[in-house]
Amino acid sequence: MIKEVLRESEEHMRKAIEALEADLRAVRTGRASPALVERVMVEYYGTPTPLNQLAVISAPEPQLLTIRPYDPKSLGDIERAILKSELGLTPSNDGRIIRLPIPRLTEERRQELAKLVRQRVEEGKVALRNIRRDALDTLREFEKEKMISEDEFYRSKDELQELTDRYIEQMDEISNRKQRELLEG
Repeated sequence: MIKEVLRESEEHMRKAIEALEADLRAVRTGRASPALVERVMVEYYGTPTPLNQLAVISAPEPQLLTIRPYDPKSLGDIERAILKSELGLTPSNDGRIIRLPIPRLTEERRQELAKLVRQRVEEGKVALRNIRRDALDTLREFEKEKMISEDEFYRSKDELQELTDRYIEQMDEISNRKQRELLEG
């Protein structure tokens, strides 16, 4: 029963880490990477659709992304979605393909992106703490219902805290790595 709660909590925490990493892949570091735009949502026939499901995204040069839609009619929709996104990039459309030049990052922009990374990591940590809180509530309920003893409750509470600390440490490592990547550029 306790092991089940801890296992579920760890699974949720692992997913929070994966979500953070996916989120931070979209924060650009001055080099062209398809991950930068693949999660941009495009209004396609009235349905928000991730860009990577509508087009082939490639990086033929370090400072350029190309987007070749499967359906040429969606070029305008894709272009509008990129302009509306918070990427700050300007697409150029030649009727068949969208070219997305990735400008070199200024020092000011690097600092803004580092701040954005810290903000996203903090949101991830809040998610971890919420997972811990929910698990603690479940364990408290087990103790109140006399399904586990008080000693088991405190032992499992300590295990849960160790688990949370381990995942928070991983988030800090991810944050430090991404910020170094941004600031070194």
